[in-house]
Amino acid sequence: MEFFRSDAFASQARHLMGQHHVTGLAVAVIQDDEIASAGYGYESLESKKQCTADTLFDIASCSKSMTAASVALLVEDNEKYPEVQWDATMSSLLPEDFVMPDPEDTKRVTIDDVLSHTTGMADHEIAILGSKSEHTDTPRSITRNLRNLPMAHKHRAKWEYCNIMYSAAAHLVSEKSGQSFNDFLEERIFRPLNMTSTSLQPASAIAKGFGDRLARGHAWIEDDEKYIEFPQLTSVEGEGAGCVISSANDLIKWVKALLNREGPISEKVYRGLTRIRAISDPENKYSRRFESAEVYAAGMEMYWYRGYNIISHYGGVPGFRSRFFFIPEMNFGACFMGNSADSVNTPLSRQLINAVLNLPPVPRPLPRKDNRKTKKTPKPTQDLAIRLKDQSAGEPGTTPDEVKDEKPQDQITAEGPQKPKPKNPPQPQKEKKPRPQTKPLSDYVGNYWHPGYRRLTVTTKDDQLFIDGADRSYYGVTLTFEHVSNQTKYTACLRYHNEPYDERIRAEFVFDESGRAVKMGLKLEPVLKHLIWFELEKDT
Repeated sequence: MEFFRSDAFASQARHLMGQHHVTGLAVAVIQDDEIASAGYGYESLESKKQCTADTLFDIASCSKSMTAASVALLVEDNEKYPEVQWDATMSSLLPEDFVMPDPEDTKRVTIDDVLSHTTGMADHEIAILGSKSEHTDTPRSITRNLRNLPMAHKHRAKWEYCNIMYSAAAHLVSEKSGQSFNDFLEERIFRPLNMTSTSLQPASAIAKGFGDRLARGHAWIEDDEKYIEFPQLTSVEGEGAGCVISSANDLIKWVKALLNREGPISEKVYRGLTRIRAISDPENKYSRRFESAEVYAAGMEMYWYRGYNIISHYGGVPGFRSRFFFIPEMNFGACFMGNSADSVNTPLSRQLINAVLNLPPVPRPLPRKDNRKTKKTPKPTQDLAIRLKDQSAGEPGTTPDEVKDEKPQDQITAEGPQKPKPKNPPQPQKEKKPRPQTKPLSDYVGNYWHPGYRRLTVTTKDDQLFIDGADRSYYGVTLTFEHVSNQTKYTACLRYHNEPYDERIRAEFVFDESGRAVKMGLKLEPVLKHLIWFELEKDT
């Protein structure tokens, strides 16, 4: 706690924010029953309104811990919900709605599987219809659409992060309790813990009179060297997987409840939430020095750092990043929330953990004995949001390993595991020049249909094939096609609105005898080996 209140921590927070283009950050810390909090930067860069510990952020996937706790409350109540148990099959609880592509999986998938990401289902993020669609998805419609989506793995064969299964969990809570998911959270979690500033969805926060406290999302566009700014978005389709709006001062009450078994978090509920169900990083690819591989419980992940158990979760949606963690043995915890596409939550967490554990400094790597140059630490970027006062301040135990660019768990899992670099990498080959597009683009345009992904419409823009996916979840996507070869193979640039990055995916068209495109394949799921195939609708 002393370190958190020090000038060194504040200076290091501002230093990292400048490096990573984080416009606003709110942090709260609990040790025993003492709570402290602080805000840095701006909740809106345009208005220059200061960020505080009462600023409201979208905490994204940190919401999953509350979804899992909602299910745990049903499990605990054997009088009202005797059928809801951790090992109960979802199809027995939602017989009309929960149907997997394989009938055998329908019979096998349990609540435990859903909350631990071990169903085998891929994330299928782009299959979800958002607020700009004529038929916005809900937790129920997402659950009912599972039958139309391809699996990534066999049941329980591999851990695969899957947001849509948490939509199914929210639907289960609503169906069994007879309440909307919003009302259940308000009655069973938010009010009992006096989380008066916390809501499900920005619209609920505005209805409570908190609209002026909502942070705006930001993303730094490197090519243009400027920020874009946008409001938080009400996304009914994200409920269960995310969409809780909270402040640092409120979310720390949730951390406190988990630490002290307060309010709705009884000992039984806590044990159910923290029981290890899967190894999420079996190859130990993402752990840092002195950390174990990560395991997953229910809505929370766990790892051990120098022998201490750390329970946490990350969150990330366009323009917002969050994290909470707690160390049961030290009765210590913290929460972080920022309103930028990048984040400093991991390095600051590590510094707080080192301080509370009173650990010695982490040894720095020995200098190289050869003449190879080491990478220099990039200088912090000066921008409108951050004016650095002290760029040299740090904390004992901080190493370059701790200030790496942080990648939210949502993105890591959505992209799938990265292949290790080969010991003897092959020499780079000259990139083949794409062949010119000779076939008329009109032979490709039209409406294409997949039962799980629904309709995608191919049009043209700037003499290229183009898909406007503004109807997809959150802020939507676009796909711009670049011809590669044979008038059938393409690379599609998949761009997420309000995110500073894009992906290049494989695309392919199949033609009928008349030369008209009748099928379109897109590599929309990285963990799938095959393309997602859409068929041209007959009325196109």
